[in-house]
Amino acid sequence: MGSDGGVFRRMMRRLTSDVEILDADDLSSDAERSGAQRASECACGQEVTVFGRLRSVEFCAQDAEGDGKASMEAELFDGTEGVTLIWLGRRRIPGIEPGRTMRAHGRMALRNGRKVLYNPYYEISQTQ
Repeated sequence: MGSDGGVFRRMMRRLTSDVEILDADDLSSDAERSGAQRASECACGQEVTVFGRLRSVEFCAQDAEGDGKASMEAELFDGTEGVTLIWLGRRRIPGIEPGRTMRAHGRMALRNGRKVLYNPYYEISQTQ
């Protein structure tokens, strides 16, 4: 049955899987094709490039330490795991909005057990 069996299995999986799972699979494949690392495989302290879709974007009047510094935070999901992108001292960045697909580059950190990129370099994808 060889490759025909694999094609049939993939087709059946796509027909019977949850839409969120299929979206995560597509995002993961897009990230891999773009040359980005999987967020689930990134380690703290490592310089990384991740690719995914922004799930949420919010302005925070105080940072996590409560010292009053404003920041803008966005959750980037690549199909394997979410990474929080934090731009310190920013209220808004044009084009950074939920649903956008983008690439981010920086040094991975951990904050409250979550993966974080502070002030990452970014590139917004032209296709939605």
